[in-house]
Amino acid sequence: MEFHKELDARGLNCPLPILKTKKALAEMKSGEVLRVVATDPGSVRDFQAFSRQTGNLLLDKFEEEKDFIFYMKRK
Repeated sequence: MEFHKELDARGLNCPLPILKTKKALAEMKSGEVLRVVATDPGSVRDFQAFSRQTGNLLLDKFEEEKDFIFYMKRK
């Protein structure tokens, strides 16, 4: 999937991946896609809730080895 910006949140625990994602999305234009790589298993639940609460679209999420990959589209 194409993305405009990438955020490496590996090694960070809740709530840091979400806080860094929120900051990164704020710096992006509407419609742009952010790729986030995290290692915190709780981030799966957190990103789903973050998407519902903010209106930023969670385009895709999957696990690759020990990493959790998220694609967020800025509203």
